[in-house]
Amino acid sequence: MIFDPLYLLVIGIGMGLSLYASAITKGRFRKYSKYTTRSRLTGADVARKILEDNSIRDVRVEAVPGELTDHYDPRSKTLRLSESVHDSNSMAAFGVAAHEVGHAIQHAKSYTLLSFRSAWVPVANLGGGLSMIVIFLAFLLGGAESATGTSLSWLGVLLFGCTTVFTLVTLPVEFDASNRALVCLQKGNYVTEKELDGARKVLNAAAMTYVAAFITSLLTLLYWAHRLGLLGGRR
Repeated sequence: MIFDPLYLLVIGIGMGLSLYASAITKGRFRKYSKYTTRSRLTGADVARKILEDNSIRDVRVEAVPGELTDHYDPRSKTLRLSESVHDSNSMAAFGVAAHEVGHAIQHAKSYTLLSFRSAWVPVANLGGGLSMIVIFLAFLLGGAESATGTSLSWLGVLLFGCTTVFTLVTLPVEFDASNRALVCLQKGNYVTEKELDGARKVLNAAAMTYVAAFITSLLTLLYWAHRLGLLGGRR
């Protein structure tokens, strides 16, 4: 199975997309980290100001180590910014900080897709953990060539599909957070048009990583369905 040319192609495409998206994101971030904004604010300052602009006063902003480790934790209502964002005055820092605040705004406004994604996390984790075990058992029983194998094949594909659903729902959640970020930066007059364009380019590059994750998951899902004989006959 590991030497199946189609499997190697799927894995190759997935790895290629992920590496490309990651390289573009890191490249854009480092490029626009060199361009400072006209203000004397840091990424943390901008995050706090946008939170205040949106009447959100129960979210903490703190620094975390690493590069591009920024995230919003809805459980503790904590916005964690990497040191290169938290303490920076760059276009890149403003874009990333505002994006994470975008998630906090989604949370405060009970954005449906964010709520669904958060609730779906344990489902996706469970499905991802069990899917390969079930798929392996389905192979041992002949896949779609036997009744039990067919049942296990569908179960394995459905379990793996839970992770694909997660990557799909992540797309509009991330795009919406970026849109909110850019609107807040502009509305608050925290950046010039040129600075806003730099922040936008960083966020657009970051969005590619989520697109790559979804495409990779979808291709893998289709591969297993095909390999088990659920699509196009037994292979």
